[in-house]
Amino acid sequence: MARLSLSRVLRSLVRTAMGPADPPPADSPPVAADRGTPARGVRDLAGGLAGVDLVHRPEDDGDPDPGEVVWAWVPYDEGDGRGKDRPVLVVGRRGADLVGLLLSSQDHDRDAADEARHGRRWMDVGRGGWDPRGRPSEARLDRLLLLPPGTARREGAALDRAVFDDVVAAVRALHRG
Repeated sequence: MARLSLSRVLRSLVRTAMGPADPPPADSPPVAADRGTPARGVRDLAGGLAGVDLVHRPEDDGDPDPGEVVWAWVPYDEGDGRGKDRPVLVVGRRGADLVGLLLSSQDHDRDAADEARHGRRWMDVGRGGWDPRGRPSEARLDRLLLLPPGTARREGAALDRAVFDDVVAAVRALHRG
């Protein structure tokens, strides 16, 4: 499923090691490393898929790319300024920004009816190097995230092409016109 080259693993470890000694609390907003001010962070993508290039294009270059799972601080649905550092599946680009779906290791199949009642749609994507405990993950299809440059903080792993294609097909079907 997830393939990582030695150079990618080493770059990821170096980036992680070079980060702040004490990570911020899970519910604090991201901070721009150079100025100590709140970064232009991850937000919900308005307008659906208009202008989004959905493509599987992971590259072994150290930068986050469509088809990869990265980590970013994602605001909670409530929009109250709180959020969580979590894995995000990058499904495409809109200009310089990445477009992604949050991932969860919780099994939403158990409460699918309640999730659907709240408008949340989930899809199994399997296990991968983004979860250190090897748990299966689900992608949230109904919430498209816009990740400006610099908001994806570290790489996880590339998603299998066939699984990625299934996720993109489900996203397209859900966000059609």
